[in-house]
Amino acid sequence: MRFSRRHPLFVVVLLCASAVLVARPTAADSDGGGPPGAPGEPGISAQVARLFEEAAVATQRYEVGRRAAAAQKVEAERLETLLARERKQTAVLNADLGRIARAQYREGGGAPYTAQMLLAKDPEELMRGQRAVWQADLAVNNAVAKSRRAEARLAEDEAKAATAWRALEGWKTELAGIKQAIQQKLEAAQWTLQGQADAAVAAGTCRGAARLDQPAGGPTSAWVAPVKKYELSAGYGSGGERWASQHTGQDFAVPIGTPVRAVGAGSVVKVSCGGVFGIEIVVEHADGYYTQYAHLAAVTVDQGERVAPGQWIGQSGTTGNSTGPHLHFEVRVTPELGSGVDPVPWLRKHGVGL
Repeated sequence: MRFSRRHPLFVVVLLCASAVLVARPTAADSDGGGPPGAPGEPGISAQVARLFEEAAVATQRYEVGRRAAAAQKVEAERLETLLARERKQTAVLNADLGRIARAQYREGGGAPYTAQMLLAKDPEELMRGQRAVWQADLAVNNAVAKSRRAEARLAEDEAKAATAWRALEGWKTELAGIKQAIQQKLEAAQWTLQGQADAAVAAGTCRGAARLDQPAGGPTSAWVAPVKKYELSAGYGSGGERWASQHTGQDFAVPIGTPVRAVGAGSVVKVSCGGVFGIEIVVEHADGYYTQYAHLAAVTVDQGERVAPGQWIGQSGTTGNSTGPHLHFEVRVTPELGSGVDPVPWLRKHGVGL
C-alpha cells in the first residue's frame, strides 16, 4: 500500500494551500462620495464588499483544510490499527515457529543429517521426514517474511500519515491567521462605512451611489430574498418600545456592509437619508407592490434607476432608529409608511421561502 497513490485528496489540499488568496474585484474605484452621479474617492463600500468575499474564500478554504485534516487523522488511525494487527499476527507466527522447532528437536528433526540416516528405518522414511521439516520451515519462513514486509510498509505509511497530518495542521493554523486578519480589516472597514453613513444621516444629505460590481452568476428566479445569508429577527406585527405601535416589516440580522438585493425587478422610487429608517431605498414592482430596504450604510443605486432581481442595491448598516446591524425589509401597497403587509407570506407567494 502506498500513501501517495491512495490519497489524492491530500495532494489536492496541499496544492490549494500553496495558492495565494485571490478575490475577484467587487467594486469600481468610485464610492460616490458626492451627490448622485458625481465621482467620489476610492470607497470604503468597495473595501467592505471585497473583504466580505475574501473572508468567504478564506472560510471555505479553512473548512476544506479542516475536513481533509480530519480525514487524514482517520487514515492514520486506520494504519495504526492495521500495524497492530500485523504485529499480533507476526507474534503468532513466531510462536508457531518456536513450537515447530521444539517438536523437530523432540522427534529428531534437530539431529544431524548423518544421525537421521542411521536412525531411519528406511530411506523413504528419512525423505518423508526431511520433506515435512523443509516444508514446515519454508511455510513459516515465508509467512514471517511476508508479515515483516507488511509491517515495514505499514510503519512507512504510518510515518507518512503522521507527516501529512502535521503539515495539514500547520496549514490550517496559517489559514486561520489569514482569516482572522481579513476579519479584523473587515470590522474596521465596516465601522468606517457606518461612520460615513451616520454623518450623512446627521447632515440629511445622501452620499452618491457606491457603484459595486455585481456578483457573477446572478439568480435564475424572478424573486429572491433581500439578503443571501441572514438570521431572522423582529417579525411583522411584533411589539417593541422602539416602535410607535407594531413592527411594520421583517428584520434580517446581518453584518454591516452586507450586500442588499432587490427582491424582484422594479424601479427605485425613493432614496432617503434621515428619519427613523436612516438610509433607505424604496423599489416599485410591476405588480403594484413596493419594497423598502432600511437602516442601510450605503446605497448603490440612484432614484429612478431600474433594478433586476438579485441586483445589489445597497449595503446593510444600523442607521436611524436601530439597535444593531440589520436590514429592515417592508412590503407596501404604497411607497409610504403605514401601508405595509406581512413580507414573509408575500415572499412565499412569490416562491421565496425564508
